[in-house]
Amino acid sequence: MSRTFLGLPARRGARTLPDDVARPGARGTSAGTSAGAAAASDAFGDVPHPDAPLRWGDAFPDAARAALQNTQLRRNLAHATSTIRDKRAAVVGEVPDWEALRDAGSAIKTDVMARLPDLLEELERNVVARGGVVHWARDADEANRIVADLVKAKGVDEVVKVKSMATQETGLNEALAAEGIAAYETDLAELIVQLADDMPSHILVPAIHRNRAEIREVFLARMGDAPPDLSDVPRELAMAARAHLRRTFLSAKVAISGANFGVADTGTLTVVESEGNGRMCLTLPETLITVMGIEKVVPTFTDLEVFLQLLPRSSTGERMNPYTSLWTGVTPGDGPQEFHLVLLDNGRTDVLADEVGRAALHCIRCSACLNVCPVYERVGGHAYGSVYPGPIGAILTPQLTKSSGGLSGHHDPNASLPYASTLCGACYEVCPVKIDIPSILVELRAREVDADRGRPTGWGAAMKAASFVMSDARRFALAEKAAGLGRVVAGPTGRIATLPPPASAWTRSRDLPAPAKQTFRDWWRDRPDRATPPADPVVPPQDRSALRNDRGFAEPGITPQDEPAPGNDPGFGERGDDR
Repeated sequence: MSRTFLGLPARRGARTLPDDVARPGARGTSAGTSAGAAAASDAFGDVPHPDAPLRWGDAFPDAARAALQNTQLRRNLAHATSTIRDKRAAVVGEVPDWEALRDAGSAIKTDVMARLPDLLEELERNVVARGGVVHWARDADEANRIVADLVKAKGVDEVVKVKSMATQETGLNEALAAEGIAAYETDLAELIVQLADDMPSHILVPAIHRNRAEIREVFLARMGDAPPDLSDVPRELAMAARAHLRRTFLSAKVAISGANFGVADTGTLTVVESEGNGRMCLTLPETLITVMGIEKVVPTFTDLEVFLQLLPRSSTGERMNPYTSLWTGVTPGDGPQEFHLVLLDNGRTDVLADEVGRAALHCIRCSACLNVCPVYERVGGHAYGSVYPGPIGAILTPQLTKSSGGLSGHHDPNASLPYASTLCGACYEVCPVKIDIPSILVELRAREVDADRGRPTGWGAAMKAASFVMSDARRFALAEKAAGLGRVVAGPTGRIATLPPPASAWTRSRDLPAPAKQTFRDWWRDRPDRATPPADPVVPPQDRSALRNDRGFAEPGITPQDEPAPGNDPGFGERGDDR
């Protein structure tokens, strides 16, 4: 069987920039292109593997502007997200206590954050007691080094992988490739992304930005054993991938997985998936290495029941996951005979220290917020420049990379992520653990603004000018008259599409409605009843009690001087000082 191109990149040199922030290279440049992709005649996609999985590409405004020009991408995203939304709504509507489940999930996560160090130590004790080995990784480099050393100690140069956000976050595949180890993604969508030397654009469906015709092209060009007459029928594509991976499953000695949850009181790890590839990876190889973010721990096995109801409905729109795999340490003669758990920090303790931002660690990676976000649906995941896209990525990535609040400077592309939202609140409404993403976005934006106080900026100058105009009635009236000239610029369309600098920064991305023909001041001055305003009704004293509401307070229309003393009013009780 011919060797299949997997797009495994060569090792890249580190790049340093001011303030010690690694600014990613431009998309499509040689600095960000893998060796495999460079050797291919045509690259699939414009987002090659970056040096930093949590900080790559352009800042969101520039990346989003480019993505909006891709009409095929927008069609793919609109179709996929609407389908997932409809499925989720159907199965959630079947659960009468759905809101109670959400409350329970949120409460469990809050408890976990409050007791995280103790729970992690309990998890470690129980994993070790059942034959596993636990490793602690402070950052991505340390996690990758631990995994690479474990693989090399087994004397193999190939591993199979279960879909894992944690290993994407650390750039594990690239780190293993630098050590001469090929990591084979076995999830269908991850396989598509890997063959194309692309980057994932969705937490749950990494290849959501591609349609089946594009996937067929990738398979024919990069999958060495793909049938030459392969069509774009989904079943045929899936069968081609299945046949392609079968040899790898049967020959792999080492598997690498993530974990959806780790149960502290039993040492049990959990992976949920829909294809069965995870089950193959978790049971067939001799050695299993699991990389788990420290926030994924839950206190008890009973707590797991809550999340196994919330997660499938919120993510894939299923009542339960087709494959739910649980394992506890090592069982002699059954499954992997060597188990290693790598507990990954990589900035999570910094997020935990933030009283507002720590709620981002509640995330169970269901991706429901992506599927309802109007911004994500139009620009896709690559515009966020991180393996964590969408609303959750907009609050999690800046915190993991210390990019919020001016900590890394304006040249850091992640500093703009909290602004990648309309604040419509749809993400909060669907979040299974009730993460208040809009409030966190507002907090991160406020910190960014606070960091700029005292530094001259165009926005600051504009706000000072607006304050000067609006603080004086005469100046404000003159500004209204001057704004009326905008109707001439707008013309018959009623929209101002182009303005000279600096206002061109606004009109480049949005139209400006023409000012109204009549201002509120003009209307107020010219209204017919202005000369003789209606007099307040005169109410005889004996009828005033009828105007009181049920709490004993007077309704509008009764002046304070007409009110009886509080102590004599039956609505207040006998004591006049009782509040």
